[in-house]
Amino acid sequence: MEWEYWGKPVPNFGDSRAEVLIVGLAPAAHGANRTSRMFTGDRSGDWLYKALHKAGFANQPTSVSADDGLTLKNCAIAATAHCAPPDNKPFNDEVENCREFLTDSFKVLPVKVIIALGGIAWDAALREIDELGWRDKSEKKPKFGHGAEVKLAGGRTLIGSYHPSQQNTFTGRLTEPMFDKIFSKARKLTT
Repeated sequence: MEWEYWGKPVPNFGDSRAEVLIVGLAPAAHGANRTSRMFTGDRSGDWLYKALHKAGFANQPTSVSADDGLTLKNCAIAATAHCAPPDNKPFNDEVENCREFLTDSFKVLPVKVIIALGGIAWDAALREIDELGWRDKSEKKPKFGHGAEVKLAGGRTLIGSYHPSQQNTFTGRLTEPMFDKIFSKARKLTT
């Protein structure tokens, strides 16, 4: 099957009044880079939207194209980079060039819970959190780990999760119950 690729920076996606902000890595080469919507059309998205649907943050458990009717409720998705990077590893300058999109998400949304998918997203989220003064920077930098949780100023919480990449899901490093637990926690923190 032939596809026409979007091939441009992929915008953030979700509810403009979201209290839950998911920070991902970057668009997948044959997922969002093709479909124009974050985590859409790839296996990582299959995992993410299924978990979001179970937790009540998405109206459906699948996302195959930008016009498939998917909507998010009280949840938005941003990324550290907005173009598909080589080998899924964005260079520092790519992250810096796209930073304003992530910064805007933190400033505009009434965020209560930030879910960082992977270590790069964790570091990017902490950078924004520190810039906004939501964490005491004199304290030791929190370490990333699946289920890691950091209480922030204003009743906010940062939660770490392994990224739902095939590298993590195929090896069992991340299981559906582990992933579901992250979003169940986010649901409890926003109700």
